[in-house]
Amino acid sequence: MQFIVDAHYQDTVNLKPITSPKQIRLSNADAARPKGLDKKHLDDAADEQVDRIRKLQQKFYADGRFALLIVLQGRDASGKDGTIRKVFHGVNPMGCDVTSFKAPTEQERAHDYLWRVHAQIPPRRMIGIFNRSHYEDVIVPRVHKYLGKKIIAERLEQINRFERMLAENSVVILKFFLHISRDEQKKRLIERLEDKKKNWKFRAGDLDDRELWDDFTKAYRDAIARCSTSWARWYVVPADDEDARDFLVARKIADTLEDLDLHYPPLDPKVRGIKVK
Repeated sequence: MQFIVDAHYQDTVNLKPITSPKQIRLSNADAARPKGLDKKHLDDAADEQVDRIRKLQQKFYADGRFALLIVLQGRDASGKDGTIRKVFHGVNPMGCDVTSFKAPTEQERAHDYLWRVHAQIPPRRMIGIFNRSHYEDVIVPRVHKYLGKKIIAERLEQINRFERMLAENSVVILKFFLHISRDEQKKRLIERLEDKKKNWKFRAGDLDDRELWDDFTKAYRDAIARCSTSWARWYVVPADDEDARDFLVARKIADTLEDLDLHYPPLDPKVRGIKVK
């Protein structure tokens, strides 16, 4: 049986852009699979959207007018790596780059905090994926009190201006916050400790950050509210169910690519009429 994801589900399961702080609750209940998504067929539904992305990427690359920047943020174990593997496994690697932002190096700390980010912005034709992003330089310093409220507020406004500049230069920006519940994070962290294939993912700092759950919630909520702009919207993705997460993210990306009204460029007049022998 094929899972139908078009007209019947359009209004109930599409990710909605954040346009008001009232939309951002980030409660544990908000992380659950949305009603109306059939768990049994979600994996197939995600595959359909992944195939749409694969086909649209070819035209996106050939069209050459835009770059697409995908920002993935979320708590530890929220599924950023898994989302990348599932959603982008069908794309041509030559047209896609993934950047994972770790703690800044000594050289990076010698520059402004956006310096290393700007260097990784995808050029036109390319899809760039940020596994964590410039928002780490707001969230972490706020929670751990490395920076004061005034500087944090200034950075959020700087990020808005930075993203607006990118958008005005043909960079299409999609920002996804992968939202998991406290119980689901606990389950996934335990798996990292018990599964030998996942041990390498576990770090002691994950538990330290978990103790600051409410502080991180406030920081994420504030950053999303202040930086969900008309040129770079945030989308909160319920991520307790991996298949639902992947379907929702893939569908939003595919819809965005489709809305760009992409075209294959016409044949260069200089080569028209050339015969291949």
